[in-house]
Amino acid sequence: MKLTLLKFWKDEEGATAIEYALIAGLIAVVIIAALTALGGSIKGLFEFIQDKVDGAITAGGGTPPTGGGTPPTGGGTPPTGGSGG
Repeated sequence: MKLTLLKFWKDEEGATAIEYALIAGLIAVVIIAALTALGGSIKGLFEFIQDKVDGAITAGGGTPPTGGGTPPTGGGTPPTGGSGG
């Protein structure tokens, strides 16, 4: 019995899996903390990009897409300048 317990005590086969689980848990905590800290900045960045894209679409005479319908098939005013070839 003593030999079996000693053998079990020295067995490190499951230790690696536990170590990997602890590392994965720590990485998850770091990612969550970073996203929480940077959440406002990331949201502001995406809102800035959205405003610029909406402004470019409006300045081009179009309207922002609504997610439905068919894409434009051409028509309108052709571009000016260039060699045309």
